[in-house]
Amino acid sequence: MPRRSSGRSAPRPVPRAAPRPAPAPAHHAPPPAPMQSSGGGSMLGGIGSTIAQGMAFGTGSAVAHRAVDAVMGPRTIQHETVVAEAAAAAAPAGSDACGVHTKAFQDCINSSGSDIGKCQFYMDMLSECRRNSMMNA
Repeated sequence: MPRRSSGRSAPRPVPRAAPRPAPAPAHHAPPPAPMQSSGGGSMLGGIGSTIAQGMAFGTGSAVAHRAVDAVMGPRTIQHETVVAEAAAAAAPAGSDACGVHTKAFQDCINSSGSDIGKCQFYMDMLSECRRNSMMNA
C-alpha cells in the first residue's frame, strides 16, 4: 500500500542568493629586475670594451670628416718657412735689412688677393724688423 503523508511536507530549501563572482585580482607591476653587479667582470673585459668603444668613436669621426670634406671640399695645409735671422745675417750691411720680410709680405699679398687678414703674420714680422733696424741705426 502506498504511504500516506502525515500532512507535513518536506522542508523546502530556502532559495539562496546567487554566488558573487570573486573580485578581479589587482594588476601589480612586476617586481624590479635584480641589479647586476659591475664588480664581477674581468679587468681585461673592461679594457677590451674601452678599446672597442674608442675604435668605434674614431671610425665615426673619420666618416664624419670624410662627409664634411665631400661637402666643403678637401682641406689643404700649406707649410711655409720664414728664414728671418739667417737671411738678415747674410744680407750686406748697406742693403735693406728687412728685405726678406718685405718680400714675404708682398708675396702673401699677391697670392691672397685683397684679403690682407691672411697676411697679418708677415705684416707683424715686417713691422718688428723695421722697429729693430731703427733702434740699431
